[in-house]
This record gives sequence, structure tokens and C-alpha cells, in this order.
Amino acid sequence: MKLKTLKLTALGLSAAATLVSMPAHAGKDLDAIKSRGTLVCGVSTGLAGFSAADSQGKWSGLDVDVCRSVAAAVLGDANKVRYVPLNAAQRFTALQSGEVDLLPRNTTWTLTRDATLGLHFTGVNFFDGQGFMVPKSLNVKSAKDLKGATVCVQSGTTTELNLSDYSRANNLNLRPVVFAELAATNAAYFAGRCQAYTTDASGLASIRSKEAAKPDDHMILPELISKEPLGPAVRRGDDEFFAIVKWVGYALLEAEELGITAANVETMKKDSKNPNVLRLLGGGTEDTGKLLGLDKDWAVRAVKAVGNYGESYERNITPIGLPRGVNALWNKGGLMYPMPAR
Repeated sequence: MKLKTLKLTALGLSAAATLVSMPAHAGKDLDAIKSRGTLVCGVSTGLAGFSAADSQGKWSGLDVDVCRSVAAAVLGDANKVRYVPLNAAQRFTALQSGEVDLLPRNTTWTLTRDATLGLHFTGVNFFDGQGFMVPKSLNVKSAKDLKGATVCVQSGTTTELNLSDYSRANNLNLRPVVFAELAATNAAYFAGRCQAYTTDASGLASIRSKEAAKPDDHMILPELISKEPLGPAVRRGDDEFFAIVKWVGYALLEAEELGITAANVETMKKDSKNPNVLRLLGGGTEDTGKLLGLDKDWAVRAVKAVGNYGESYERNITPIGLPRGVNALWNKGGLMYPMPAR
């Protein structure tokens, strides 16, 4: 009996070891991306710092860097991305229907969205909160001074729901003026159709920086009335692609923590003695890429394409006036905490 038990235990441990080391197999979405040779990304219709196109049609931003880094890891080329601009109402349908493969469109991760829309959020690439912007000429110092005010807001967003909750909880009788498109919302506020504008604080900073004729004439009030963890989403049904997008995001954070940059990533892979660096970059004997269905250089390509998370933030978000704050690494006082790449 003891011998039989030992044999069964050995077989169980052997099976467990096999499962642990089993490489990923491409799912239908990942297969389609590889066959097509292009990653299709759903982005905003234009939000500086996150996803916006210049006059030549070149896209840039923190969310765009998600697309570029994933394309670099999967397809070997960060430029193999087709960007599909989507408003708030279109974004989930576009992902559900297969019009886009990946949705890194400044979208808040909520229970309802996670549980009912047939998608998975892959992580948080920006911790945010909803705020209010007003003209300085209004002489308002707090959101609670806005009683009875008209407020410009985009429809089909958590922003619209949060505004209603905040107004009711504080007996403010705020009057929403709702628009389907971001551009229309911006235009209405700057034309004076609303006394205040509400959206994520990052969005307000972006809009004030890029859309206001005189940015200094507008102020963002101190209150944040919600938690808005923003992150990319993928369709359910392809666990392999879900894992890749998730771990590319963690790789950029891990790279920042380890001092790996776009400029030194190749040198670090070759010369570093740090086992964590070698494991992430495929410079040692371990092959994390095999577990994701990728090659050993997947993280090298991702970092080389967009830099580490800090580099992406500095390039895209710092210029619109937002300090790192809670989006700093966990060991620098922030909330950004990469899972261990091992």
C-alpha cells in the first residue's frame, strides 16, 4: 500500500511539473492577429497624452504605447498596428464584435464591465479619478460650490453615472449637458454652454492643455469624486492573448524597476548579472517567452519599442501637466506594482 501511494504521489508530482512548464498554445484571436500580421487597436477619438493622431496621422500616447509594445512582442514590429478611433458608446461593441483585438482606450475597470460584457481587463496602466474643471472667472474653489450648475459630460461613460451619484449625495442639483462625442463636449464647454466640465482628471488636464485658447483661464477643482483605474481590455475566449497583453504591461513596469530602458535594453540583456534582468530579457537559461507562446526576446522588443513604463509616462503624460503621483512605482510611493516575471 505504501509503495502504491508513493508511486501515485510521484506520478502526481510529475504531472504537476509538466503542467507548470507547459508552453502556451495560440488561441483564435492570437492566431488571427498573427495570420493578419497586424494588431487592431481601439483608441480614443483624440485625447492628448493617451491616444491622439498628429497632422500626419501618426498616433501617440500612453494607450498607444500599449498597442505598440504588444505588437512588438507578438509580431516583432511595433508599427504593425491599425488604430480604430472609437467614442465611449462604440468601444465595447467594437471589441465584442471583433472589430478590434485590443481596447486600451482610457477605460475604467468596473465590476459591471468585467462581469457582463464578455471581456477581460488586463491590468491598470493609469490610476485616475473624476474631477471638475471650471473657468477661473466663475470664482469657484470647490465642486460643492457648483450647486445648480450646468456640467458638460460625455454619454456612455462612468463619468455620467458618477456625476449623478455625486450630485444626489451632496444635494447639488447639478444639471448634466450630455454629448456623445468628446470633441462636441469640449467645444460646448469652451463655448460657455456649461459652467463646468467633468471627466477623469487626466482627461481634464489633457483637454485644458490642448484645447483651451488660454489654459491658464481654467482650473481643475481639488476634489476627486471617484476611483478610475484605467486599463486595456481584450475579449474573453483567448486566454493566451489575455496573458500576453497582461505580461507585456507588467514587463514595462518591471523594466522600470530594474533600470532597463529603450536605450540600454540590449546591453542589459548581454552584460547584466542580475538574474531578474536576465530572466525578463531572455539573457539567461530561463525562457519566459515559451510560456507565453512567444520567443525569448518578447520583452526586449516591447521595451525597445516604447521604453519602460516611466519612459512612456514621461513622454506622453508629463507634458500635459500630470505628475506621477499614485502612478509611480510601488517602491517610489505609488501604486504601480508589477507581478514577478519568473
